[in-house]
Amino acid sequence: MRRQELNIQLKTPEQIELMRAAGLVVAAALDAMRAAVAPGVSTADLDAIAEKVIRDAGAIPSFKGYHGFPASICASVNEQVVHGIPSAGQVLREGDLISLDCGAVLNDWHGDSAITVGVGETDPALLRMAEVAEDAMWAGIAAAARGVLNGRGKQTDISFNIERSIRKAGRYGIVDGYGGHGIGTEMHQDPHILNHGKPGRGIKLQPGLALAIEPMITMGSPRTVELEDGWTVVTRDNSIAAHVEHTMALLEDGVWVTTAPDGGRARLGDLVTARQP
Repeated sequence: MRRQELNIQLKTPEQIELMRAAGLVVAAALDAMRAAVAPGVSTADLDAIAEKVIRDAGAIPSFKGYHGFPASICASVNEQVVHGIPSAGQVLREGDLISLDCGAVLNDWHGDSAITVGVGETDPALLRMAEVAEDAMWAGIAAAARGVLNGRGKQTDISFNIERSIRKAGRYGIVDGYGGHGIGTEMHQDPHILNHGKPGRGIKLQPGLALAIEPMITMGSPRTVELEDGWTVVTRDNSIAAHVEHTMALLEDGVWVTTAPDGGRARLGDLVTARQP
């Protein structure tokens, strides 16, 4: 984790504003998909909705063609954790839990975000798990904001606070090996942000650093396997999973959650930069 071993891209405030524009496109695509989720809707239908929103905004889907990925979103249902490939044959059913991961590039800058939502009447325990994942994501983002403001923040402070938030909420599996990442002119950059770990390690959290924070948790074991399609990651014990994500950028006076319509203000208050209107 020594800094010289990583390729860290620090952005100017003006570049972060460009990332904000891409982030708002992603937010709009996720909002459109959330409104469309219902029994009888296929994951291919949701993919088409997202791609239209992205392209209508003058942006390009980040995922489509990425290392050969065939779609504009990842749609992961129930035991699928991440990287599910949308399909006309995968039709949502009452009670399913679906994670929708979406990315867009606009003027060469990326936004990346994910939500987990229930389909129709959904088991409250599953909806609670999705809330736990979201609360943990915000706990990690808040830790990053505090770290840049006090000048003492380190990379794994994010990981530690994500894990602590989840552990306080109940007995959930925290998926290992997958996590958040740097983001900017490429969708995936250094550093890798685990969703667990001890604090005070890794690179310094400093202005100009942009990260995608994305907890992934399960109702059972944290162990996963990748399917033969080379993309879809599922829980080994077939337990249901949840995945949420936001892109954030650190500035001198706080954090800007570039994929949240309000910049993160409702969840973070004064930790959000004054640049955010």
